[in-house]
Amino acid sequence: MFPLRLLMAAVLAVTATGCAVGPDYRRPDAPVPDHYLGQAAAPHGPASDLAAWWNGFGDPQLSGYVAQALERNLDLAQATARVAQARAGLGAANAALLPSGTVTGSAARAYQSAETPLGRVLAATPGNDRWGNAYDANVAASWEIDLAGGLRRGREAAQADYQAASADAVAARLAVAAQTADIYIGIRGLQARLDIAQRQVATRRDLLAKVGLLYAKGVAPEYQVRQTEGELAQAEATVPALQAGLDAALNALDVMLGTPPGTHRDALRVSSPNSSPIPSVPAIGAMGSPADLLQRRPDLIAAERRVAAGHARIGAAMAEYYPHVSLGALLGTATTLSSGHLFSGGASQGAAMLGVRWRLFDFGRIDAQIGQATGREAEALAAYRLAVLHATEDVENAFSALANRARQADILVRGETALARSRAATFAGYQRGAGSLIDVLRADETLLQTADARAQAQTDVARAAVAAYKALGGGWDPDVRNMENGAALQAAR
Repeated sequence: MFPLRLLMAAVLAVTATGCAVGPDYRRPDAPVPDHYLGQAAAPHGPASDLAAWWNGFGDPQLSGYVAQALERNLDLAQATARVAQARAGLGAANAALLPSGTVTGSAARAYQSAETPLGRVLAATPGNDRWGNAYDANVAASWEIDLAGGLRRGREAAQADYQAASADAVAARLAVAAQTADIYIGIRGLQARLDIAQRQVATRRDLLAKVGLLYAKGVAPEYQVRQTEGELAQAEATVPALQAGLDAALNALDVMLGTPPGTHRDALRVSSPNSSPIPSVPAIGAMGSPADLLQRRPDLIAAERRVAAGHARIGAAMAEYYPHVSLGALLGTATTLSSGHLFSGGASQGAAMLGVRWRLFDFGRIDAQIGQATGREAEALAAYRLAVLHATEDVENAFSALANRARQADILVRGETALARSRAATFAGYQRGAGSLIDVLRADETLLQTADARAQAQTDVARAAVAAYKALGGGWDPDVRNMENGAALQAAR
Protein backbone atom coordinates (compact mmCIF):
# COMPACT_ATOMS: atom_id res chain seq x y z
CA MET A 1 0.00 0.00 0.00
CA PHE A 2 2.89 2.36 0.63
CA PRO A 3 3.95 2.71 -3.06
CA LEU A 4 0.29 3.30 -4.03
CA ARG A 5 -0.11 6.01 -1.43
CA LEU A 6 3.17 7.60 -2.51
CA LEU A 7 2.00 7.53 -6.09
CA MET A 8 -1.33 9.13 -5.27
CA ALA A 9 0.37 11.82 -3.17
CA ALA A 10 2.71 12.70 -6.03
CA VAL A 11 -0.13 12.82 -8.56
CA LEU A 12 -2.26 15.02 -6.28
CA ALA A 13 0.67 17.33 -5.56
CA VAL A 14 1.42 17.91 -9.23
CA THR A 15 -2.25 18.21 -10.18
CA ALA A 16 -2.86 20.77 -7.45
CA THR A 17 -0.14 23.05 -8.81
CA GLY A 18 -1.79 23.18 -12.24
CA CYS A 19 1.48 24.06 -13.98
CA ALA A 20 4.54 22.43 -15.47
CA VAL A 21 7.47 21.63 -13.20
CA GLY A 22 10.72 23.47 -13.56
CA PRO A 23 11.54 27.19 -13.47
CA ASP A 24 9.63 29.51 -15.80
CA TYR A 25 11.72 31.25 -18.44
CA ARG A 26 12.75 34.90 -18.15
CA ARG A 27 14.66 36.70 -20.85
CA PRO A 28 18.30 36.97 -19.69
CA ASP A 29 20.07 40.28 -19.25
CA ALA A 30 22.46 41.27 -22.01
CA PRO A 31 25.64 43.36 -21.68
CA VAL A 32 24.82 46.33 -23.95
CA PRO A 33 26.14 49.90 -23.57
CA ASP A 34 23.89 52.95 -23.49
CA HIS A 35 25.11 54.33 -26.82
CA TYR A 36 27.54 53.67 -29.67
CA LEU A 37 30.96 55.27 -29.34
CA GLY A 38 31.22 55.88 -33.07
CA GLN A 39 27.64 56.95 -33.62
CA ALA A 40 28.49 60.66 -33.78
CA ALA A 41 31.20 60.09 -36.41
CA ALA A 42 28.99 57.99 -38.70
CA PRO A 43 27.31 59.81 -41.63
CA HIS A 44 23.76 60.72 -40.69
CA GLY A 45 20.76 61.60 -42.76
CA PRO A 46 17.01 61.24 -43.02
CA ALA A 47 15.60 58.01 -41.63
CA SER A 48 16.28 55.28 -44.20
CA ASP A 49 14.49 52.05 -44.84
CA LEU A 50 16.60 49.48 -43.03
CA ALA A 51 14.46 46.69 -44.46
CA ALA A 52 15.84 47.43 -47.95
CA TRP A 53 19.03 49.36 -47.22
CA TRP A 54 20.65 48.32 -50.52
CA ASN A 55 18.31 50.68 -52.39
CA GLY A 56 19.96 53.60 -50.57
CA PHE A 57 23.12 53.23 -52.68
CA GLY A 58 21.20 54.52 -55.70
CA ASP A 59 22.46 51.71 -57.96
CA PRO A 60 19.62 49.80 -59.69
CA GLN A 61 21.99 47.04 -60.75
CA LEU A 62 23.10 46.50 -57.14
CA SER A 63 19.47 46.38 -55.97
CA GLY A 64 18.60 43.92 -58.71
CA TYR A 65 21.42 41.55 -57.84
CA VAL A 66 20.53 41.61 -54.14
CA ALA A 67 16.91 40.79 -54.97
CA GLN A 68 18.04 37.95 -57.24
CA ALA A 69 20.36 36.55 -54.56
CA LEU A 70 17.57 36.59 -51.97
CA GLU A 71 15.47 34.56 -54.37
CA ARG A 72 17.97 32.06 -55.71
CA ASN A 73 20.87 31.70 -53.29
CA LEU A 74 21.45 28.08 -52.27
CA ASP A 75 22.58 28.93 -48.74
CA LEU A 76 19.10 30.36 -48.19
CA ALA A 77 17.58 27.17 -49.59
CA GLN A 78 19.44 25.20 -46.91
CA ALA A 79 18.29 27.59 -44.18
CA THR A 80 14.70 27.25 -45.37
CA ALA A 81 15.00 23.47 -45.22
CA ARG A 82 16.23 23.70 -41.62
CA VAL A 83 13.18 25.80 -40.74
CA ALA A 84 10.96 23.09 -42.20
CA GLN A 85 12.72 20.49 -40.05
CA ALA A 86 12.21 22.58 -36.92
CA ARG A 87 8.57 23.13 -37.82
CA ALA A 88 8.10 19.37 -38.10
CA GLY A 89 9.69 18.93 -34.68
CA LEU A 90 7.24 21.44 -33.24
CA GLY A 91 4.37 19.53 -34.82
CA ALA A 92 5.57 16.31 -33.21
CA ALA A 93 5.79 18.01 -29.80
CA ASN A 94 2.24 19.34 -30.16
CA ALA A 95 0.96 15.92 -31.19
CA ALA A 96 2.49 14.35 -28.07
CA LEU A 97 -0.03 16.27 -25.94
CA LEU A 98 -3.03 14.84 -27.81
CA PRO A 99 -4.63 11.39 -27.66
CA SER A 100 -3.49 8.91 -30.27
CA GLY A 101 -5.63 6.28 -31.95
CA THR A 102 -5.02 3.28 -34.15
CA VAL A 103 -7.17 0.96 -36.24
CA THR A 104 -5.95 -2.59 -36.68
CA GLY A 105 -7.30 -5.64 -38.45
CA SER A 106 -6.03 -9.08 -39.31
CA ALA A 107 -7.11 -12.32 -40.89
CA ALA A 108 -5.25 -15.60 -40.55
CA ARG A 109 -5.65 -19.22 -41.56
CA ALA A 110 -3.60 -21.79 -39.67
CA TYR A 111 -3.04 -25.55 -39.72
CA GLN A 112 -2.67 -27.15 -36.28
CA SER A 113 -0.22 -29.93 -35.63
CA ALA A 114 -1.79 -33.17 -34.37
CA GLU A 115 1.14 -33.68 -32.01
CA THR A 116 0.28 -30.69 -29.85
CA PRO A 117 -2.26 -30.89 -27.02
CA LEU A 118 -4.68 -28.62 -28.89
CA GLY A 119 -4.21 -30.59 -32.09
CA ARG A 120 -5.02 -33.88 -30.35
CA VAL A 121 -8.19 -32.39 -28.89
CA LEU A 122 -9.28 -31.13 -32.29
CA ALA A 123 -8.50 -34.42 -33.95
CA ALA A 124 -10.55 -36.31 -31.35
CA THR A 125 -13.54 -33.95 -31.62
CA PRO A 126 -16.08 -35.02 -34.24
CA GLY A 127 -16.74 -32.43 -36.93
CA ASN A 128 -13.56 -30.45 -36.36
CA ASP A 129 -10.48 -30.47 -38.52
CA ARG A 130 -7.01 -29.21 -38.00
CA TRP A 131 -7.55 -26.05 -40.11
CA GLY A 132 -8.66 -22.85 -38.35
CA ASN A 133 -9.40 -19.24 -39.21
CA ALA A 134 -8.86 -16.13 -37.07
CA TYR A 135 -10.24 -12.63 -37.68
CA ASP A 136 -9.58 -9.50 -35.67
CA ALA A 137 -10.67 -5.82 -36.02
CA ASN A 138 -10.01 -3.23 -33.31
CA VAL A 139 -9.99 0.49 -32.62
CA ALA A 140 -7.54 1.52 -29.89
CA ALA A 141 -6.84 4.89 -28.27
CA SER A 142 -4.27 6.06 -25.74
CA TRP A 143 -3.48 9.31 -24.01
CA GLU A 144 -0.63 10.23 -21.73
CA ILE A 145 -1.86 12.70 -19.13
CA ASP A 146 0.78 15.39 -18.81
CA LEU A 147 0.54 15.71 -15.04
CA ALA A 148 4.02 17.10 -14.41
CA GLY A 149 4.13 19.19 -17.60
CA GLY A 150 7.09 17.38 -19.15
CA LEU A 151 5.37 17.24 -22.53
CA ARG A 152 4.47 20.91 -22.28
CA ARG A 153 8.08 21.78 -21.52
CA GLY A 154 9.08 19.69 -24.51
CA ARG A 155 6.67 21.67 -26.65
CA GLU A 156 8.16 24.92 -25.32
CA ALA A 157 11.63 23.69 -26.27
CA ALA A 158 10.47 22.65 -29.75
CA GLN A 159 8.79 26.02 -30.25
CA ALA A 160 11.95 27.85 -29.21
CA ASP A 161 13.99 25.66 -31.56
CA TYR A 162 11.61 26.52 -34.38
CA GLN A 163 11.88 30.23 -33.63
CA ALA A 164 15.67 29.95 -33.51
CA ALA A 165 15.71 28.19 -36.88
CA SER A 166 13.45 30.91 -38.32
CA ALA A 167 15.77 33.59 -36.95
CA ASP A 168 18.78 31.75 -38.41
CA ALA A 169 17.03 31.79 -41.79
CA VAL A 170 16.57 35.55 -41.51
CA ALA A 171 20.22 35.93 -40.46
CA ALA A 172 21.28 33.91 -43.50
CA ARG A 173 19.11 36.19 -45.62
CA LEU A 174 20.84 39.29 -44.27
CA ALA A 175 24.26 37.71 -44.75
CA VAL A 176 23.46 36.88 -48.38
CA ALA A 177 22.23 40.43 -49.05
CA ALA A 178 25.30 41.98 -47.42
CA GLN A 179 27.74 39.62 -49.11
CA THR A 180 26.15 40.20 -52.51
CA ALA A 181 26.39 43.96 -52.08
CA ASP A 182 29.95 43.68 -50.80
CA ILE A 183 31.03 41.58 -53.79
CA TYR A 184 29.32 43.96 -56.22
CA ILE A 185 31.02 46.99 -54.67
CA GLY A 186 34.32 45.13 -54.76
CA ILE A 187 33.79 44.48 -58.48
CA ARG A 188 33.16 48.15 -59.16
CA GLY A 189 36.21 49.07 -57.11
CA LEU A 190 38.44 46.66 -59.01
CA GLN A 191 37.07 47.95 -62.30
CA ALA A 192 37.89 51.51 -61.23
CA ARG A 193 41.42 50.49 -60.24
CA LEU A 194 41.84 48.58 -63.49
CA ASP A 195 40.75 51.65 -65.42
CA ILE A 196 43.30 53.76 -63.56
CA ALA A 197 46.04 51.24 -64.31
CA GLN A 198 45.10 51.06 -67.99
CA ARG A 199 45.03 54.86 -68.28
CA GLN A 200 48.44 54.96 -66.67
CA VAL A 201 49.70 52.39 -69.18
CA ALA A 202 48.35 54.53 -72.00
CA THR A 203 50.01 57.63 -70.51
CA ARG A 204 53.38 55.92 -70.27
CA ARG A 205 53.10 54.56 -73.79
CA ASP A 206 52.47 58.07 -74.98
CA LEU A 207 55.45 59.24 -72.95
CA LEU A 208 57.60 56.48 -74.46
CA ALA A 209 56.56 57.55 -77.94
CA LYS A 210 57.52 61.16 -77.23
CA VAL A 211 60.84 60.20 -75.64
CA GLY A 212 61.54 57.92 -78.60
CA LEU A 213 60.86 60.80 -80.97
CA LEU A 214 63.26 63.02 -79.05
CA TYR A 215 65.86 60.25 -79.10
CA ALA A 216 65.47 59.87 -82.85
CA LYS A 217 66.17 63.59 -83.21
CA GLY A 218 69.23 63.25 -81.01
CA VAL A 219 67.78 65.41 -78.28
CA ALA A 220 67.27 62.71 -75.62
CA PRO A 221 69.81 60.06 -74.59
CA GLU A 222 69.14 56.34 -74.99
CA TYR A 223 68.99 55.65 -71.26
CA GLN A 224 65.84 57.79 -71.03
CA VAL A 225 64.19 55.55 -73.62
CA ARG A 226 65.16 52.42 -71.74
CA GLN A 227 64.07 53.90 -68.41
CA THR A 228 60.69 54.84 -69.87
CA GLU A 229 60.30 51.30 -71.24
CA GLY A 230 60.97 49.88 -67.78
CA GLU A 231 58.41 52.18 -66.17
CA LEU A 232 55.88 51.18 -68.82
CA ALA A 233 56.48 47.49 -68.07
CA GLN A 234 55.98 48.17 -64.37
CA ALA A 235 52.63 49.84 -65.07
CA GLU A 236 51.57 47.03 -67.41
CA ALA A 237 52.37 44.42 -64.74
CA THR A 238 49.66 45.78 -62.44
CA VAL A 239 46.92 45.02 -64.97
CA PRO A 240 47.02 41.16 -64.84
CA ALA A 241 46.93 41.13 -61.03
CA LEU A 242 43.88 43.43 -60.96
CA GLN A 243 42.21 41.43 -63.72
CA ALA A 244 42.69 38.17 -61.79
CA GLY A 245 41.07 39.71 -58.72
CA LEU A 246 38.21 41.04 -60.85
CA ASP A 247 37.59 37.63 -62.44
CA ALA A 248 37.46 35.98 -59.01
CA ALA A 249 34.97 38.60 -57.77
CA LEU A 250 32.77 38.17 -60.86
CA ASN A 251 32.73 34.41 -60.32
CA ALA A 252 31.88 34.86 -56.63
CA LEU A 253 28.91 37.07 -57.53
CA ASP A 254 27.59 34.45 -59.94
CA VAL A 255 27.74 31.80 -57.22
CA MET A 256 25.90 34.11 -54.81
CA LEU A 257 23.16 34.48 -57.43
CA GLY A 258 22.88 30.71 -57.84
CA THR A 259 24.22 30.73 -61.40
CA PRO A 260 27.33 29.23 -63.06
CA PRO A 261 30.44 31.46 -63.15
CA GLY A 262 30.43 33.75 -66.15
CA THR A 263 26.67 34.23 -66.33
CA HIS A 264 26.63 37.94 -65.43
CA ARG A 265 30.05 38.93 -66.73
CA ASP A 266 28.77 40.76 -69.80
CA ALA A 267 26.14 42.62 -67.79
CA LEU A 268 28.84 43.91 -65.44
CA ARG A 269 31.24 44.93 -68.17
CA VAL A 270 32.26 48.59 -68.19
CA SER A 271 31.30 49.97 -71.58
CA SER A 272 33.21 53.26 -71.22
CA PRO A 273 35.47 54.92 -68.64
CA ASN A 274 33.61 55.98 -65.49
CA SER A 275 30.33 54.50 -66.81
CA SER A 276 29.91 52.32 -63.69
CA PRO A 277 31.43 54.21 -60.75
CA ILE A 278 31.72 52.89 -57.24
CA PRO A 279 28.27 53.21 -55.57
CA SER A 280 27.87 56.33 -53.47
CA VAL A 281 27.53 55.85 -49.71
CA PRO A 282 24.09 56.61 -48.29
CA ALA A 283 23.57 58.32 -44.98
CA ILE A 284 22.67 56.02 -42.12
CA GLY A 285 19.48 57.03 -40.35
CA ALA A 286 17.40 55.49 -37.57
CA MET A 287 20.33 53.48 -36.25
CA GLY A 288 18.80 53.28 -32.77
CA SER A 289 20.66 52.30 -29.62
CA PRO A 290 22.67 49.17 -28.76
CA ALA A 291 19.64 47.80 -26.90
CA ASP A 292 17.71 47.82 -30.18
CA LEU A 293 20.09 45.20 -31.54
CA LEU A 294 18.41 42.62 -29.29
CA GLN A 295 15.23 43.08 -31.32
CA ARG A 296 16.73 43.84 -34.74
CA ARG A 297 19.56 41.36 -35.23
CA PRO A 298 18.21 37.90 -36.01
CA ASP A 299 21.40 36.16 -34.89
CA LEU A 300 20.86 37.56 -31.39
CA ILE A 301 17.21 36.52 -31.48
CA ALA A 302 18.26 33.01 -32.49
CA ALA A 303 20.83 32.86 -29.67
CA GLU A 304 18.22 34.00 -27.12
CA ARG A 305 15.72 31.42 -28.37
CA ARG A 306 18.31 28.68 -27.87
CA VAL A 307 18.62 29.79 -24.26
CA ALA A 308 14.83 29.47 -23.95
CA ALA A 309 14.93 25.99 -25.49
CA GLY A 310 17.64 24.87 -23.07
CA HIS A 311 15.65 26.30 -20.16
CA ALA A 312 12.52 24.38 -21.17
CA ARG A 313 14.48 21.15 -21.42
CA ILE A 314 15.45 21.50 -17.77
CA GLY A 315 11.75 21.34 -16.89
CA ALA A 316 11.26 18.37 -19.22
CA ALA A 317 14.06 16.54 -17.41
CA MET A 318 12.65 17.45 -13.97
CA ALA A 319 9.28 15.99 -14.97
CA GLU A 320 10.90 12.56 -14.88
CA TYR A 321 10.83 12.78 -11.07
CA TYR A 322 7.06 12.36 -11.22
CA PRO A 323 4.89 9.44 -12.35
CA HIS A 324 3.62 9.28 -15.92
CA VAL A 325 -0.03 8.26 -16.16
CA SER A 326 -1.68 7.11 -19.39
CA LEU A 327 -5.17 6.05 -20.31
CA GLY A 328 -6.00 3.47 -22.94
CA ALA A 329 -9.10 1.93 -24.47
CA LEU A 330 -9.82 -0.77 -27.03
CA LEU A 331 -13.05 -1.63 -28.84
CA GLY A 332 -13.27 -4.34 -31.46
CA THR A 333 -14.33 -7.77 -32.52
CA ALA A 334 -12.53 -11.06 -32.96
CA THR A 335 -13.30 -14.66 -33.94
CA THR A 336 -11.23 -17.79 -34.12
CA LEU A 337 -11.57 -21.18 -35.74
CA SER A 338 -14.61 -20.11 -37.76
CA SER A 339 -15.82 -17.40 -40.08
CA GLY A 340 -18.95 -15.39 -40.67
CA HIS A 341 -19.40 -14.17 -37.08
CA LEU A 342 -16.84 -11.39 -36.94
CA PHE A 343 -19.33 -8.61 -36.19
CA SER A 344 -21.76 -10.60 -34.11
CA GLY A 345 -22.45 -9.73 -30.50
CA GLY A 346 -20.55 -12.69 -29.23
CA ALA A 347 -17.39 -11.64 -31.09
CA SER A 348 -17.20 -8.15 -29.59
CA GLN A 349 -14.40 -7.26 -27.23
CA GLY A 350 -13.31 -4.21 -25.28
CA ALA A 351 -10.79 -3.06 -22.72
CA ALA A 352 -9.94 -0.02 -20.63
CA MET A 353 -6.44 0.53 -19.29
CA LEU A 354 -4.73 2.75 -16.77
CA GLY A 355 -0.95 2.80 -17.10
CA VAL A 356 1.59 4.17 -14.68
CA ARG A 357 5.31 4.62 -15.31
CA TRP A 358 7.43 5.97 -12.50
CA ARG A 359 11.21 5.98 -12.36
CA LEU A 360 11.05 5.68 -8.60
CA PHE A 361 14.45 4.05 -8.16
CA ASP A 362 16.18 5.87 -11.04
CA PHE A 363 16.55 9.32 -9.54
CA GLY A 364 20.32 9.25 -9.95
CA ARG A 365 20.02 9.13 -13.73
CA ILE A 366 17.36 11.83 -13.63
CA ASP A 367 19.72 14.01 -11.60
CA ALA A 368 22.37 13.49 -14.27
CA GLN A 369 19.94 14.38 -17.07
CA ILE A 370 18.91 17.56 -15.25
CA GLY A 371 22.58 18.43 -14.77
CA GLN A 372 23.22 17.95 -18.49
CA ALA A 373 20.23 20.13 -19.41
CA THR A 374 21.36 22.80 -16.97
CA GLY A 375 24.85 22.75 -18.43
CA ARG A 376 23.54 23.10 -21.99
CA GLU A 377 21.42 26.07 -20.92
CA ALA A 378 24.44 27.71 -19.29
CA GLU A 379 26.42 27.19 -22.49
CA ALA A 380 23.63 28.74 -24.58
CA LEU A 381 23.42 31.68 -22.17
CA ALA A 382 27.16 32.35 -22.43
CA ALA A 383 26.94 32.10 -26.22
CA TYR A 384 24.07 34.59 -26.25
CA ARG A 385 25.90 37.15 -24.13
CA LEU A 386 29.05 36.72 -26.23
CA ALA A 387 26.99 37.21 -29.39
CA VAL A 388 25.64 40.47 -27.97
CA LEU A 389 29.18 41.69 -27.28
CA HIS A 390 30.29 40.76 -30.80
CA ALA A 391 27.23 42.51 -32.23
CA THR A 392 28.10 45.82 -30.58
CA GLU A 393 31.72 45.29 -31.62
CA ASP A 394 30.58 44.86 -35.24
CA VAL A 395 28.67 48.14 -35.13
CA GLU A 396 31.53 50.08 -33.54
CA ASN A 397 34.06 48.69 -36.04
CA ALA A 398 31.77 49.47 -38.97
CA PHE A 399 31.16 53.05 -37.78
CA SER A 400 34.88 53.59 -37.25
CA ALA A 401 35.77 52.20 -40.69
CA LEU A 402 33.00 54.21 -42.34
CA ALA A 403 34.06 57.53 -40.80
CA ASN A 404 37.82 57.09 -41.20
CA ARG A 405 37.69 55.64 -44.70
CA ALA A 406 35.46 58.54 -45.77
CA ARG A 407 38.01 61.04 -44.44
CA GLN A 408 40.80 59.12 -46.16
CA ALA A 409 38.93 59.17 -49.47
CA ASP A 410 38.35 62.92 -49.25
CA ILE A 411 42.05 63.54 -48.57
CA LEU A 412 43.10 61.31 -51.47
CA VAL A 413 40.67 63.02 -53.86
CA ARG A 414 42.25 66.37 -53.05
CA GLY A 415 45.72 64.87 -53.33
CA GLU A 416 44.97 63.26 -56.69
CA THR A 417 43.73 66.56 -58.09
CA ALA A 418 46.86 68.35 -56.94
CA LEU A 419 49.18 65.63 -58.25
CA ALA A 420 47.45 65.61 -61.64
CA ARG A 421 48.17 69.32 -62.00
CA SER A 422 51.73 68.79 -60.81
CA ARG A 423 52.27 66.04 -63.36
CA ALA A 424 50.96 68.19 -66.17
CA ALA A 425 53.27 71.04 -65.15
CA THR A 426 56.25 68.69 -64.81
CA PHE A 427 55.73 67.21 -68.27
CA ALA A 428 55.32 70.66 -69.79
CA GLY A 429 58.61 71.68 -68.18
CA TYR A 430 60.31 68.55 -69.53
CA GLN A 431 59.14 69.37 -73.05
CA ARG A 432 60.59 72.88 -72.71
CA GLY A 433 63.83 71.47 -71.36
CA ALA A 434 63.25 72.92 -67.92
CA GLY A 435 62.84 69.57 -66.22
CA SER A 436 64.07 66.00 -66.35
CA LEU A 437 62.38 62.78 -67.41
CA ILE A 438 62.97 61.41 -63.92
CA ASP A 439 60.70 64.12 -62.55
CA VAL A 440 57.98 63.14 -65.01
CA LEU A 441 58.24 59.44 -64.18
CA ARG A 442 58.12 60.14 -60.46
CA ALA A 443 55.09 62.36 -60.92
CA ASP A 444 53.43 59.57 -62.91
CA GLU A 445 54.22 56.98 -60.24
CA THR A 446 52.96 59.17 -57.40
CA LEU A 447 49.79 60.03 -59.29
CA LEU A 448 49.13 56.36 -60.05
CA GLN A 449 49.61 55.33 -56.44
CA THR A 450 47.37 58.12 -55.16
CA ALA A 451 44.61 57.42 -57.70
CA ASP A 452 44.71 53.72 -56.89
CA ALA A 453 44.61 54.44 -53.15
CA ARG A 454 41.67 56.81 -53.70
CA ALA A 455 39.72 54.11 -55.57
CA GLN A 456 40.48 51.61 -52.82
CA ALA A 457 39.39 54.07 -50.13
CA GLN A 458 36.12 54.83 -51.92
CA THR A 459 35.48 51.10 -52.25
CA ASP A 460 36.24 50.58 -48.57
CA VAL A 461 33.81 53.36 -47.61
CA ALA A 462 30.97 51.69 -49.51
CA ARG A 463 31.85 48.29 -48.10
CA ALA A 464 31.97 49.74 -44.57
CA ALA A 465 28.46 51.11 -45.13
CA VAL A 466 27.30 47.60 -46.05
CA ALA A 467 28.96 46.23 -42.92
CA ALA A 468 27.26 48.93 -40.83
CA TYR A 469 23.82 48.06 -42.18
CA LYS A 470 24.45 44.38 -41.58
CA ALA A 471 25.73 45.03 -38.05
CA LEU A 472 22.64 47.09 -37.27
CA GLY A 473 20.41 44.21 -38.35
CA GLY A 474 19.12 45.97 -41.46
CA GLY A 475 17.51 43.95 -44.22
CA TRP A 476 14.25 42.78 -42.63
CA ASP A 477 11.28 44.21 -40.80
CA PRO A 478 11.01 42.87 -37.25
CA ASP A 479 7.48 44.29 -36.98
CA VAL A 480 6.19 41.91 -39.65
CA ARG A 481 5.03 38.77 -37.85
CA ASN A 482 5.65 36.13 -40.47
CA MET A 483 7.86 33.21 -39.46
CA GLU A 484 6.88 30.93 -42.31
CA ASN A 485 8.67 32.57 -45.24
CA GLY A 486 11.86 33.49 -43.42
CA ALA A 487 11.47 37.21 -44.24
CA ALA A 488 10.69 38.04 -40.61
CA LEU A 489 10.01 36.28 -37.41
CA GLN A 490 8.12 36.63 -34.21
CA ALA A 491 10.36 36.15 -31.21
CA ALA A 492 8.61 34.84 -28.17
CA ARG A 493 8.43 37.38 -25.39
